Amino acid sequence: MSIKRRQFLVLGSLSGFGLAFLGNMFRAQIARSEHINVADSSNLPSEPKIPLPTPKLGEAPLLRFVSVADTGTGAKGQYAVASAIANYHKQNPFDLVVLAGDNIYNNGEIEKIGEVFERPYQPLLQQGVKFYACLGNHDIRTQNGDLQVRYPGFNMQGRYYTFCRDRVQFFALDTNHNANWKDQLAWLEKELSSSDAPWKIVFGHHPIYSSGHYGVNRVFIDSLTPLFQKYGVQLYINGHDHNYERTVPIKGTTYLICGAGAGVRPVGRSAWTAHSASKLSFATVEVYSDRMVISGIGTDNRVFDQGAIALQQTMTSS
Repeated sequence: MSIKRRQFLVLGSLSGFGLAFLGNMFRAQIARSEHINVADSSNLPSEPKIPLPTPKLGEAPLLRFVSVADTGTGAKGQYAVASAIANYHKQNPFDLVVLAGDNIYNNGEIEKIGEVFERPYQPLLQQGVKFYACLGNHDIRTQNGDLQVRYPGFNMQGRYYTFCRDRVQFFALDTNHNANWKDQLAWLEKELSSSDAPWKIVFGHHPIYSSGHYGVNRVFIDSLTPLFQKYGVQLYINGHDHNYERTVPIKGTTYLICGAGAGVRPVGRSAWTAHSASKLSFATVEVYSDRMVISGIGTDNRVFDQGAIALQQTMTSS
């Protein structure tokens, strides 16, 4: 049984046993959806790509940030990506990194934090760059990730939380199977509905649309994407699949996988794929008043993908 939209719409009116039952069903379906084959999404209609606007002379972004995930190995691949991020920072300063889960391999052991976070990103941390993390499936293997939530360097205000930068509001989710979905979904709708930020970005560890190993998550399509469409979320960022993938907007939301922060797996293409790549990499996002520009950058410091999200189109499509 899948969670239909009509079930989701009545979620807020349920209480007691009924709501607890629905939450348990939701968690069970997420656990079963880890390996959904991407082939069942091949007929999904794609939307036209948005042309990349020409920057105005001297125009600076309102906000620039980096996103990366599945980083916490302390091995060669992580250091290569970290070095590329530091090189990008020298030319294009930023002070925010979205760290989309699996921050500490293999089991979320906080005693490894120096090896897998503080040393690889030392040049950035010394310059005041702040990392905002969420929990991945490896992170919850030790004390359910509670020590990571309390670790100051991850700037987490809970297992799910929100923060604002300029005209952008970020919403961090706990997408793990054992998350408190009843409360989290209610919280997300409340925060989205009350937000007056023109740009809304949600991030979590697990994919929603993916052409990689884990594929499409039907549970999240049924439960999360209606909220994205209703409240005009322009971008969802995640990891879990160890590759880079950017979709065209799907009902107003672009889906960005940046899980090649330390290692890679093969990735294919789907009808809605704008670009996919199996290469060590990270993503950058530059936010302007009327658009967001997303770039994929490899360890050779070269931009291998670039696309834009127009504010007006996302507002009208939502």
